[in-house]
Amino acid sequence: MTTAIIANLEKLLGGPRDGALLRYSLGNEYLKAGNAAVAASHLRAAVERDAGYSAAWKLLGKALAESGQSTEALAAYAQGIVVAEAKGDIQAAKEMAVFARRLRRQTPANGC
Repeated sequence: MTTAIIANLEKLLGGPRDGALLRYSLGNEYLKAGNAAVAASHLRAAVERDAGYSAAWKLLGKALAESGQSTEALAAYAQGIVVAEAKGDIQAAKEMAVFARRLRRQTPANGC
């Protein structure tokens, strides 16, 4: 099912509906399909199109963490927390803080 959804969403790329929501949706579907690296690229595109999209920052952090990019994931969570707090999205900020804390504990001491 996810493959069909991805195919349908990819048809919209480059068109008038190609925006933050489409990129977020693609990132979410790729993450469900187990392709965190491709998910991260679409989620990066989502936050480039709408830097205030706190849900996209949160999912970007998750995708980066799942693809082994801990430092980048922590940076995405940090930016996402700033964005979420600025919007008053306190729940999302709290969730990202928890995810970042967990990731720091899992990551060997390497300056993170």
